[in-house]
Amino acid sequence: MKRFTNKIILVTGSARGIGGASVEQFAEEGGIVYTTDIDMDALTSATQALQARDLKVEALHQDASSEADWATTVATILDKHGRLDVLVNNAGMGQLIPVEDSTLAQWQNVMAVNLESVFLGTRIGIKTMKEKGGVIINVASIAANVAEPLFPAYNATKGGVSMFTKAAAVDCARKGYPVRINSLHPGYCETKLVADAVAGLGNKAEAFVKAVVASIPIGRLATPWEIARPLLFLASDDARYMIGNELVVDGGYIAV
Repeated sequence: MKRFTNKIILVTGSARGIGGASVEQFAEEGGIVYTTDIDMDALTSATQALQARDLKVEALHQDASSEADWATTVATILDKHGRLDVLVNNAGMGQLIPVEDSTLAQWQNVMAVNLESVFLGTRIGIKTMKEKGGVIINVASIAANVAEPLFPAYNATKGGVSMFTKAAAVDCARKGYPVRINSLHPGYCETKLVADAVAGLGNKAEAFVKAVVASIPIGRLATPWEIARPLLFLASDDARYMIGNELVVDGGYIAV
């Protein structure tokens, strides 16, 4: 199935994990995909592997929390193609630090990477797409739906992404812009972000993982591929009547 043939697609924070799996699947379905990250070594390696399969993927350095980087990235795409059809705001970070142990600098860093980046991307995405149309997907998390005492800053950002997405989606619809905006809410997934955050727990890491897995009715963490498939659904015409929705993909975690 080639739902994205010749569609111009931008996925941020996509050197690996959910973003990387999404880039691969968009490209496999005919998309011309721009993959961005701050980790250029990992990004270049992943991109070269996809290019070796004759997939249309280009790597760009981008700090998604930088307004200047957003302007440069989108200008590069528009100069070459004249349009942007799909934007996935996927860049993010996590840290397991309770409220009383968090510093203001740590809080602000998570806000910049997880929330301000989504604002910057959505804003420029709307301005770019409002004439020709397009789709914006903001990757939130079940942390927007269920509180976890160990990552309050992450909870706050993902809750913010969810409500911001709804506000932006309704605004576009009421203005008659042909821009669809929705949020994706993955559960616990086998990604470097999750692994790095859990590693920070030290000798408590194993017990935390066991407790999480025990709380997932399916009984395991998701793979990035399993999160990317629903993401592509949101980006496709199959979801054309969906705006401001939260698509939860969590193995049943928040259902119990």
